[in-house]
Amino acid sequence: QVQLVESGGGLVQVGGSLRLSCAASGGTFSSMGWFRQAPGKEREFVALSWRRGSNTYYADSVKGRFTISRDNARNTVHLDMNSMMPEDTAVYYCAAGNRLILSSIRQRAAYESWGQGTQVTVPS
Repeated sequence: QVQLVESGGGLVQVGGSLRLSCAASGGTFSSMGWFRQAPGKEREFVALSWRRGSNTYYADSVKGRFTISRDNARNTVHLDMNSMMPEDTAVYYCAAGNRLILSSIRQRAAYESWGQGTQVTVPS
């Protein structure tokens, strides 16, 4: 059974940094990324490592602050978050798929597997 397991969430001060990791087991995925969901809001796309890291994509709200990277040997994806802001507070979910197309990478339905989520809190 395929599983995605996130780690690295927690509490970080404004302007601080945090690293999230997601390890896949039971299968491999060509594309792995992150979504987040703040209280009372829809789950939104954050970042994607496309086709084993051949390219990366980011939401405008995190571009320049967050970096996604892929360790193909370990079937793991990381999200390095810098210059964090209270608006980054959310549950962060790892997502993965093998059949993504570029026009759909920001859509939840495009992904085949999801992690359980990890809380990130940036107090104002």
